[in-house]
Amino acid sequence: MDREEFTMSHRLRVRWAEVDLQGVVFNAHYFLYFDVAIAEYWRAIRFDYPKSLEPLGGDVFAVKASAEFHGSAGYEDELDVCCRCARLGRSSMQFLLGIWRGDELLTSGELLYVYVELATRRSAPVPDMLREAIVAYERTPPA
Repeated sequence: MDREEFTMSHRLRVRWAEVDLQGVVFNAHYFLYFDVAIAEYWRAIRFDYPKSLEPLGGDVFAVKASAEFHGSAGYEDELDVCCRCARLGRSSMQFLLGIWRGDELLTSGELLYVYVELATRRSAPVPDMLREAIVAYERTPPA
């Protein structure tokens, strides 16, 4: 994973409540950090989530979340949580995430979302306005 591939980066500081008895961030909190990154990604691409999807009767549902742990963060560490859309399918969006402390990659992950029509709970094409915002923002275009 190359940090230079990421257009969006958000800095956060590890809080006391996120550290376990071993003195490191409890593994489940990395998924919270991923969620923070996704929220910051919507802001970065100037997409008002979820408000912009309401008139369309749709939303994005998480269908996959994974993480690999390469190192540990501790209390008061400053982390850069980076996010990018790596693949933009007909109805799905694959986001890759990386969490760095300085130059050290601590965690890499993937979140897979599917755009759905809320009335049917079935997948539907990603709206053009969202697709265009992602493509315009990304340094490395999604596949």
